Amino acid sequence: MRKRTTVSVVLAAASLALVACGGGSGTSQAAGTASTCNGKIDGKRTLSAWFHTGQGDERTAFEQAVNAFNAKQSDVVVKPTFIPEGSYNEQVKAAAASGSLPDILDFDGPNLYNYAWNGNLQPLDTCVSQQLRADLLPTIIKQGIYNTKLYGVGTAESGLGLYVRKSAFVKAGVRIPTSTADAWTAAEFTDALAKLRAAGFAKPLDLQINQDQGEWYAYGFAPIIESAGADVISRANFDKADGVINSSASVAALTVMQGWFKNEYVDANTDDAAFTAGRAAVSWVGHWKYAGYSKKWGDDLAIVPLPNFGTGVRTGEGSWQWGITKHTEDADAAWAFISSLFEDTYQKQVAANGAIPASKPVLNTIPQFAAGGPERLYVDQLDSGAALPRPATPAYPTISLAFNKVIATVRSGGNVQTALDQAAKSIDQDIKDNDGYPPKS
Repeated sequence: MRKRTTVSVVLAAASLALVACGGGSGTSQAAGTASTCNGKIDGKRTLSAWFHTGQGDERTAFEQAVNAFNAKQSDVVVKPTFIPEGSYNEQVKAAAASGSLPDILDFDGPNLYNYAWNGNLQPLDTCVSQQLRADLLPTIIKQGIYNTKLYGVGTAESGLGLYVRKSAFVKAGVRIPTSTADAWTAAEFTDALAKLRAAGFAKPLDLQINQDQGEWYAYGFAPIIESAGADVISRANFDKADGVINSSASVAALTVMQGWFKNEYVDANTDDAAFTAGRAAVSWVGHWKYAGYSKKWGDDLAIVPLPNFGTGVRTGEGSWQWGITKHTEDADAAWAFISSLFEDTYQKQVAANGAIPASKPVLNTIPQFAAGGPERLYVDQLDSGAALPRPATPAYPTISLAFNKVIATVRSGGNVQTALDQAAKSIDQDIKDNDGYPPKS
């Protein structure tokens, strides 16, 4: 999860056409005949790689990684194409349909299950060494598995919480939680917003609603209903949403959220500066804002858990991953590049941007994630199980879209129950239309 970028349809089409014409490693292969790693690169290879254009520092780090890889060896040349994040998944689907996927694909983690189910990715089990598996965070490995096979690996984990200005809460007379164990209840948090308004913050809450809906709504706000004891789908068999996403617990939790909008506690954040400009005293967002927020507020900044809506704090986790597409003729060549992204230099750049390095040996050397460090909450949430992965089902794109519509209704003051009922209907219809998404292999 990261900041979303709005793009025009014309730009999206142009980017897709550019990559489609550029090709990858040569002649594409039919589905089911893709290679797997055998430990040897067969001759010199030129590979195409797609990367989402998130924040500028992420793109810079990736460009540096590509240049470093291309410079240090002569067997593989990686040619990246940067695609706007807001339209990324649509372009991947279009490229898959037209047979023009790149060799190496960057994708938001929960979309892996749909890509793998459709046969667009090669398993990485023969590519990833036992040492790398041991070094990676367990949640990184878990996120990459579909139908018992590993299809993707992420270079970073994500963190979600509330950024607060400590001085503002002291002024308002509101306690500041230190862990998920003493998180605010939903009622306490709502009361805190009222007290912050009385202390001079007209609209004290930044929910990053200025961002494109994309995956932000599902990543950022599904934890509200999960904390209340509901979910976006039944996780037992991923077979139904009715009775789960539209349960009374879900309605109650999102009605609380709707109250924040009705009481005008939420800053529209149209300038993307509600928190840094000092208008908002709390920002509900993820790790990707840490660098900018800490630079602005220094020691006055704290990261605290999301509110507890009844059954304990829940928060988001999972991030972008790398995979090798069915198009790739030499998986070893593609893996040679992907594996370079787990080297210390790139992993430390990931941390500098606020994300949790996927490599445990690197993570353990970064002060901001150590005990008492400013981003330690993110690690503790992963370790405690408060961080909940998005459902590992090929139906996830439909789930995400349906939940986006629910949050749009919450924002606009519409009927929460009706919106959730429609979401359940849409998700269950998608599952039915795909015969329950039975494994294809």
